[in-house]
Amino acid sequence: MVYYLIKIITTTLLIVLISEISKRSSLIGAILASVPLVSVIAMIWLYIDTRDVEKISSLSVSIFWLVIPSLALFVSLPIFLKKEINFYLSMSISILITIGCYYFMIFLLGKTGIKL
Repeated sequence: MVYYLIKIITTTLLIVLISEISKRSSLIGAILASVPLVSVIAMIWLYIDTRDVEKISSLSVSIFWLVIPSLALFVSLPIFLKKEINFYLSMSISILITIGCYYFMIFLLGKTGIKL
């Protein structure tokens, strides 16, 4: 139980830290946020938990393929915001678009024989 609390606290602190840094500098915040921090942390926790490099390799490949549809959020959100659509509505629509892109990518990968 203590181990899970350490994982939660560590991960949460990193997210809060990036959020706070972003208030002061969007460039530094963007650099920190663009580093696949969540992916790296997940792989570290997975390795500590399992010592299974095959699982980490598989996770890494899956992340690679799913980064592509996740970019839809970063393209669509600024478009909606520039059109002065409410932030929460813009974020919601962008998330829905991203979910659709995930489904499409998973479908496309399945058709080409790539398993995630």
